[in-house]
Amino acid sequence: MKISVNEQLQDVTPTSTVGAVRDRVKPDADVLIVNGFPTEPDQLLTEGDQLVLIRRGEVPSAEELDALLTARHTPGVHARVKQATIGIAGVGGLGSAVAIALARTGVGSLIIADFDLVEPSNLNRQQYFLDQLGLPKVYALRDTLARINPHVHVAACHLRLTPGNITEIFGAVDVLVEAFDRADQKAMLVETFTVRFPDKPLVAGSGMAGFGPANSVQTRRSFGNLYLCGDGTTAAAPGVGLMAPRVGVAAHHQANAVLRLLLGEDPV
Repeated sequence: MKISVNEQLQDVTPTSTVGAVRDRVKPDADVLIVNGFPTEPDQLLTEGDQLVLIRRGEVPSAEELDALLTARHTPGVHARVKQATIGIAGVGGLGSAVAIALARTGVGSLIIADFDLVEPSNLNRQQYFLDQLGLPKVYALRDTLARINPHVHVAACHLRLTPGNITEIFGAVDVLVEAFDRADQKAMLVETFTVRFPDKPLVAGSGMAGFGPANSVQTRRSFGNLYLCGDGTTAAAPGVGLMAPRVGVAAHHQANAVLRLLLGEDPV
């Protein structure tokens, strides 16, 4: 009969146990999962079972991780996204969450740029940890992404983005994500990138402060290849702070827009 072992088809006898297959395929595995549930070595396998063998602390090879991601994605998705290069300008609440979502999706390369350091106030919404306080955000995020998917290539640029360096840093990207806090930085990036790369998509954030309804956060096309994710109006202000839930909704709108663009779909 046929079963799947770490997402690869294997022929086994009808009386095979989990332990017998483990001993043949990956004898040092100490976590045994059948059809999504932990199990014991003496469990009998049946036709079509999905067996995952894991050794605690071992990082899967690029080929193994590819197989596992491919199996969990819609068919045809992984092969396309792993060829892509995505730029992220700013890795605060939006950018850090977008980067993590894309790394989990298996995007091949990320170029992340920010001049800022991790501060205690960032921890209410940004994807950083207490032991990363004081580190440059791009380096802290690069380390976190490596723990999630070490096979994503991450270029970390610890600098302030200006009209003079945007082309050098993001010229090779397939899609650029704008994830700045300040309106003047957003405007500078949008103007510079859309003029220099009119044929490349830019996915920006606009309006995600406070704790208003999540359903008011939307993805819409502004002009050309510029897409805006947010409610379009709710900016951070006294009494209206940036908080993890709504910032996360907008960030994942951005990540999903990137994914749809890579797959040739309209993000709106």
